[in-house]
Amino acid sequence: MNEEQKNQSPSDSSSGRSSDLADRYAASEVEQRIYKWWEEQGYFKAEDRSTKPPFCIILPPPNVTGSLHMGHALDHTIQDVIIRWKRMSGFNALWLPGTDHAGIATQSVVERELKKNDGMTRHDLGREKFVEKVWEWKHQYGNRIYEQMRRLGDSCDWRRAVFTLDEGVSKAVRKVFVDLHKRGLIYKGTRLVNWSAPLETAISDLEVEHRETKSALYYIDYPVDGHPELLLTVATTRPETMLGDTAVAVHPEDERYQNLRGKYVVLPLIGRRIPVIFDDYVDKSFGSGVVKITPAHDFNDYQIGLRHKLPIINLLNKNGTLGEQAGAYQGLKVQEARKRVIEDLKTEGRLNKEEAHKNSIGYCSRTGAVVEPFLSEQWFARMPRLAGAARQVVETETIRFEPESWTKTYLHWMNIIEDWCISRQLWWGHRIPAWYCADCKHVTVSETDPSKCESCSSSQIKQDEDVLDTWFSSALWPFSTLGWPAKTEALATFYPTNVLVTGFDIIFFWVARMIIMGLDQMQDVPFRKVYIHGLIRDTDGKKMSKSTGNALDPVELIEQHGADALRFTLMAQMAAGRDLKFSESRLEGYRNFMNKIWNAARFSLGALKDFNIPAEGTKAIPNRADLSVADSWIIFETGQIEKAVDEFLEQDRYADAANALYHFVWNEFCDWYLEFVKPIIYSGNKGASEESTDVAPAERAATQLVLAQTLNRIMRLLHPFTPFISEEIFQKLPIRGTALIIESYPNIRNDKDWLAFGSKDAAFEMKIVKEVITAIRNIRGENQIKPGQTIPVRLAPSDDRAQKILGQNKAQIMRLARLSSCDIGEAGVLTKCAVSPVRLPEASIDVIVPLEGLIDLAAEVSRIQKLIEKNGKDILILSKKLENESFIKNAPEDLVVADRTLLESMRARQERLQESLGRLQ
Repeated sequence: MNEEQKNQSPSDSSSGRSSDLADRYAASEVEQRIYKWWEEQGYFKAEDRSTKPPFCIILPPPNVTGSLHMGHALDHTIQDVIIRWKRMSGFNALWLPGTDHAGIATQSVVERELKKNDGMTRHDLGREKFVEKVWEWKHQYGNRIYEQMRRLGDSCDWRRAVFTLDEGVSKAVRKVFVDLHKRGLIYKGTRLVNWSAPLETAISDLEVEHRETKSALYYIDYPVDGHPELLLTVATTRPETMLGDTAVAVHPEDERYQNLRGKYVVLPLIGRRIPVIFDDYVDKSFGSGVVKITPAHDFNDYQIGLRHKLPIINLLNKNGTLGEQAGAYQGLKVQEARKRVIEDLKTEGRLNKEEAHKNSIGYCSRTGAVVEPFLSEQWFARMPRLAGAARQVVETETIRFEPESWTKTYLHWMNIIEDWCISRQLWWGHRIPAWYCADCKHVTVSETDPSKCESCSSSQIKQDEDVLDTWFSSALWPFSTLGWPAKTEALATFYPTNVLVTGFDIIFFWVARMIIMGLDQMQDVPFRKVYIHGLIRDTDGKKMSKSTGNALDPVELIEQHGADALRFTLMAQMAAGRDLKFSESRLEGYRNFMNKIWNAARFSLGALKDFNIPAEGTKAIPNRADLSVADSWIIFETGQIEKAVDEFLEQDRYADAANALYHFVWNEFCDWYLEFVKPIIYSGNKGASEESTDVAPAERAATQLVLAQTLNRIMRLLHPFTPFISEEIFQKLPIRGTALIIESYPNIRNDKDWLAFGSKDAAFEMKIVKEVITAIRNIRGENQIKPGQTIPVRLAPSDDRAQKILGQNKAQIMRLARLSSCDIGEAGVLTKCAVSPVRLPEASIDVIVPLEGLIDLAAEVSRIQKLIEKNGKDILILSKKLENESFIKNAPEDLVVADRTLLESMRARQERLQESLGRLQ
């Protein structure tokens, strides 16, 4: 790329740069063109060595099989806002992207395609050929989500993109596994795990979806051994697992069963003697107060079995059928076995009764099958021994959670943490680096593939068939992505990273494990702050999912409304830790905001066509004496918004920052400032507008400078939130730099020379003018006066200062409120008129509009009377509702607060209506 190409703007053409914007904002065209230009210019790149302070975010890696969903859109927008803000604030900002190999998901996708296209299973191909197939799929489809991320505007350093099966990550994974194994922190053992029979693998808790399911509670009579006339009735939702019972349990304080201490019962259908045990786990009020204990098929029973040293009988095969321990039921699937067991219990007369029951059942998120607790030999990491330091760094706030409430959740999990099952019975993933010797049975664990047993030197060794849980490689993400175990410049510069942005659902599965591994391997925390956001829900508050049909595709929304509109919608509603209700009507509203920005920019650029660009560029300042009151006011307001947004971003209050910008741009700049300066802009050009007035050329030039500088600052303030439209407009500005994405972010510290021209007195003056104009417009609306009809107004200020301000701005008030006359003085007798009081801490003004001759007074009196009657009934109904103690006690607090606020508003309106009626009568 030559120097001319390097500095070329995305709006350049062979005919030269144009300051004109298109009539309408075409988001799809602008966004893709702008993004391509950013990427070509290298604006997303961070440097391994820089004089700028480092700032780093590691992207939570989406699954390589995935596509961008609304949760990603929220998560990525937050991160991109942060990284763009930090980049503009002078940091060497790195947002490092990556994708996860997603062991189960990816293998399942390729297996389905293999079955559909070739009629084969992975076993038909063999491990090596199947893994080659998966890599082929990854190379063909694995970057789809990256392209979708580009559509959203993600400003990642794409040359650093990492995949969890890359060679560098694989080295890191092996090194950590071997290190932990040597220290006794990784071991192989037989324990109970979540098992997906269709996949024939252990799965993590995150892959288990718990749903409330209609089932039944079965009461089964177990005869007491030696006393067949005594029956102990057990309540269970899973009668088929009784085949593996090794005890029945009652609560130690349950008086009903004290006579059974030391006794045994006979297991129906099987005839095996099992003991009656006493354990605090039992709930005396559930069912009969007696529970069956099946250690191999229930996690709670497993712990009870260990406490009481009970035998553990595994009934299941890997494919979900019952094994030889099930006797006559061998080979049956679980549901089939349940039916047969119930029938046989009835035949034996041991089924006492059954009741309808609802309980929470775990389903595999990949297959939809019921997840079975399964006794299996697996690899485990001793997490309780690793968790101490990870608790301490959060307790001491070395790592902070935002919102802080998630700190308690994290610490609670860390206090009850158990060993982590890190092996999966898959072929796609990091294969466990352990080799078994056929001769001496020794297990060699090594970072490199060994050729012989490290114990007896036999070459008859075979690698473990299992792979590591996907979360194992993800736990190393903050440092493996930066090149570890090599001592890279990137690692030295950017580790520890600054902030992790993620959802609350993976605090335990990912956040905690990254903290543990970072402290263990790097002797430092992986990040300083964890920002937790909520879920995106639909307008009814339901979780979005494809199965319920309420999921939205962010790429489709971008196609329809633009990425900026979607980003701003998410950020304007987003509060830390709280779920977000998303509606397309809000999205349409923020798309209108993009159009408002575009049209305001078009007007401004038209007003700046003859603007003489100062040699000082963005450092150009005006002559104070040439500034209008509106100019001094907008500079003052610019300082206020820069201060507010800076504070909000520093405090992670992104919705507050977005909403403050929305109000400033739409209301203060577009609706007021541009209207105030039109007469100045059109000065001397009577043909262009009736609003033109005569002002000195120096004053007009000063206003043009203020307009150009303010628009420049607005684009810079908006950029992290709406990067595309702001860059496109910025490239047309008369005062600008090379690219908005690398401009400085405005704040009161680096903008003090410009903000010194703002005036608090001017702000007060314009506040009075705006309030008076708004009051007149409200009177028009309330009395249904046509917008185009000019009306007389009397303004009655309470003090000389307010009267002087009104006098100085009378022309503006008359023009913007469309008045035929404007008298300023005493209020006089208030009859047959509408009055709107303007009450400010420093001033009080009555805005009076005589209505006789403007409206049908009799009809207006009738209309107001009807409103008073209806409003009165509504007040009565709502008052009774809020006097109902039952409603106050049971209704959500936010609903009660909203109703009380509404009642106050209705009462205030009733008072205003009564006053209006009195004046008209």
